[in-house]
Amino acid sequence: MRLIDDSLSDFDRICNSFRWSIPEYLNVAHQVCERHQRHADRVAVYSENVAGKRSSYRFAQLKEYSDRLANALRADGVKRGDRVAIVLPQTIETIVAHLAIHKLGAVSLPLAILFGPEALEYRLRDSGACAAIVHASRYDDVRSLQPGLPELHKVIGCDCGEAGDEFWSLLRRGADRFEMVKTRADDPACLIYTSGTTGPPKGALVAHRAVIGNFTGFEMSQNFFPQAGDVFWTPADWAWTGGLWDALLPALNYGMPIVAFEGAGFDAERACRLMADYAVTNAFIPPTALKMLRALPELTASYDLKLRAIMSAGEQVGEELIHWGREVLGVTINEMWGQTEFNYIVGNCSAIMAPKPGSMGKPYPGHRVDVIDDDGNVLAAGEEGELAAWCDDPVMFLGYWNNAAATEARISANWFRTGDVGYRDEDGFLWFVGRKDDVISSAGYRIGPGEIEDSLLGHPAVLQAAVIGKPDELRGQIVKAFVVLGPGYAPGHELASEIQQSVRRRLSAHEYPREIEFIDALPMTTTGKVRRIDLRAREQARRHGGKD
Repeated sequence: MRLIDDSLSDFDRICNSFRWSIPEYLNVAHQVCERHQRHADRVAVYSENVAGKRSSYRFAQLKEYSDRLANALRADGVKRGDRVAIVLPQTIETIVAHLAIHKLGAVSLPLAILFGPEALEYRLRDSGACAAIVHASRYDDVRSLQPGLPELHKVIGCDCGEAGDEFWSLLRRGADRFEMVKTRADDPACLIYTSGTTGPPKGALVAHRAVIGNFTGFEMSQNFFPQAGDVFWTPADWAWTGGLWDALLPALNYGMPIVAFEGAGFDAERACRLMADYAVTNAFIPPTALKMLRALPELTASYDLKLRAIMSAGEQVGEELIHWGREVLGVTINEMWGQTEFNYIVGNCSAIMAPKPGSMGKPYPGHRVDVIDDDGNVLAAGEEGELAAWCDDPVMFLGYWNNAAATEARISANWFRTGDVGYRDEDGFLWFVGRKDDVISSAGYRIGPGEIEDSLLGHPAVLQAAVIGKPDELRGQIVKAFVVLGPGYAPGHELASEIQQSVRRRLSAHEYPREIEFIDALPMTTTGKVRRIDLRAREQARRHGGKD
């Protein structure tokens, strides 16, 4: 599917003329792999493991391997609708597992290898997973949980190509031809658990149609992907929406190669080396990772990078990163916004629309997003309310797993309430203020943390920052900032005052952080989002005489 001809050059005109065409029957595996078999020898994946071993895989191999695994899983009792967990990093095995599960009409359940036993147990139990394909580093954990999970009848170990690997042994026992289950576009394809920044994680059930629904945003956020020679890469874990649905599946859909690196965690030098070695042209790089690159200007300058487009999402990008991207990388970073439940719906396309730094952008073609009040009424430009997406959309999830009440609570007058607060300006750009539970109310002002965090990053000493509202008898709340310092800076009262005055000068007297606490690292979810809930809990514990 191609969204537009590259000669078109007006964002709004494209959006106004676009119409979806979703077939009745659709399967992710067919969309991103099977239909590329007329170009079977084209490279689909460049893979590198932690030891530096490099491999490449073609679309013909993806088909053969996933056919074999689908046959093997079927022989082990996996059937249509079953949930199969995938606890793997960025490896060829991860791709093959997803494709095989989709071919069976089963539901893939991506889980991060960084999860500890409790996180894994909750998701495996809640989903009722019948099988799990597990990396060696988490294999013992999952096996130890298996006796208490009666529905989990099969745990398949994966050493990522090593001798005696159970995954590959199982795969080789399967026949090399598999007749794909005929799935409808509305059938479930994937179950992804939300980050759980508030309350227990909920499983968002995603349909096969979402694989097409993501593509308008993907093409535009990547400045009209694909173009000749494009190579895609993301440091984002393929176990979450950003890595899987915003990077891996779209890249494969267009028959272009994606770079897979097995190692966990983000390393700025390794990221630059990977992008240079594989001549990466397009990337999804979350804001946290961009900030780490920004802290090492001499590093990015020492590599011959071929980037032509970067999309960033997960946290607010902000003006500082936009300016840095232009000056250092030669790329205008396209900020994007979406959620696991309703993905890739708002963003920028710097190729045809000058972004407003700090704005999330505009709704991408085929998506209707606006700002509503508590009764579901659309608000006028400039009025602050809840960001909401119109429900008749191919990217909208099917609902929360076994939690119809939670699903219904998010829908009002056919709007899906995202829980994010923002506003729309006169030009149609959407601006993020904060999560409903992150918005700070101080002396009658409603203050979003994103703008303050962005301003904090403007100080040369600040590497990372997160802002919360701290209870205050006089003002209701005051702004408190948690700051991670860059190399060469030491915490102290003088530096804290300097940072405070910097924000006060750049924003306003009511927005600057009246307290700053220097910490070694910010609490993060496995998807790279700051857990402000942990910072608020830290403050609450102190007020009640607890310890950190």
